[in-house]
Amino acid sequence: MSSIFVETEDQRAILETVRRFNEAVVAPVAAELDRRDDPADCFSWDIVEAADAAGIRTMTLTEEWGGIGADSLTTAMVIEELAKADMGIAVVMAQTLKLAQVLQKATTPEQRDRYVPIFRDDPRGLLAIGITEPETASNYFLPHPSPFRTAAEKTEGGWVINGMKHFISNGNRSGIYLVFVQTEKSKGLAEGSTCFLIERDTPGFSIGHVHDKMGERLANNAELVFTDCFIADENVVGTVGDGFNVLAQFFPQSNTYAAATVLGVAVTAYERALEWAKIRNQGGKPIIEHDGIRAQLAEMRMLNDVSRTYIHRAAWSADNQDQGWDKTLGTLPKVFASQAAWKVVTWASEIHGGYGYMRDVGFEKLLRDAAAFLHSDGVNRTLLLKSANFMY
Repeated sequence: MSSIFVETEDQRAILETVRRFNEAVVAPVAAELDRRDDPADCFSWDIVEAADAAGIRTMTLTEEWGGIGADSLTTAMVIEELAKADMGIAVVMAQTLKLAQVLQKATTPEQRDRYVPIFRDDPRGLLAIGITEPETASNYFLPHPSPFRTAAEKTEGGWVINGMKHFISNGNRSGIYLVFVQTEKSKGLAEGSTCFLIERDTPGFSIGHVHDKMGERLANNAELVFTDCFIADENVVGTVGDGFNVLAQFFPQSNTYAAATVLGVAVTAYERALEWAKIRNQGGKPIIEHDGIRAQLAEMRMLNDVSRTYIHRAAWSADNQDQGWDKTLGTLPKVFASQAAWKVVTWASEIHGGYGYMRDVGFEKLLRDAAAFLHSDGVNRTLLLKSANFMY
């Protein structure tokens, strides 16, 4: 496990590519895109195409499928680096990178042969997963007897889906979706749901409202609407009625990637606060020479480093479950990293004094972004309860 503490030569090269991508493509436009009124206008296909050209979009595909086979640890490092420039871009890529991993592992050979090339060959190819509904949000993490409202009825050769998902990352931008719907209405969502592969242009499937979020605006979240949408039997992922087993087996790193995303925001906040403390003079000297500020910066650095260590352990363990998998590694890293990031970003804003409250300084964007992962990928209190259920 010592490899989680030392970057390999390949990882350093990949991260340098991401840094150049951030500097050339994301940083010059992120603030302007974030301030657009229409949430759909905050999204940039130019950035996605540039990520494709840099090899970022498809990096979790195996070499057989045209990627580099990036493991979960390397992917977490990349997501953190992307988030240093903008959280929304990190979310767009994180969703796609993790679902590309699932697309290769959870599907049949026939499904892979059909869908992986579609994703790989489209420079705008993004992926999305449809789970959350207005009344079944935390039930996904703490399964409740109530079923999904989005349901599928069996018919000849397939299923007819009706219902709606919301808050779906990449929802209005994806070309391929993994969607969880109820196929056994007498059971709860954990026992009676099924995962389906669905393409964007499927008749009966449409995009609804694009959510107007407080932060993370360069990533779109939207409703997925199903109206008598026929999906063939061959598009079932795994076993009918056992959709949650797909999540259990193939999504151990999802929480880790969410944690890496919010960590990137915290690192940027800390680094900006550190530079400000060196040049801002109060009481006749730079504020970094005041003990209170020095101690606060040290604690911010500590929180970021602990978050990263936790994330890297979880990411490595997700790919090496034969070495022992602690289920709390699929929940607690995001809780810790998001709570730590909220503290770091608010402290960084305080260190800037009144300047930190001004929009043109940029901390209000970091605050809005950091707030997203207090609930995204699972409300923290819910994840803590889920973790307790694992342990006790």
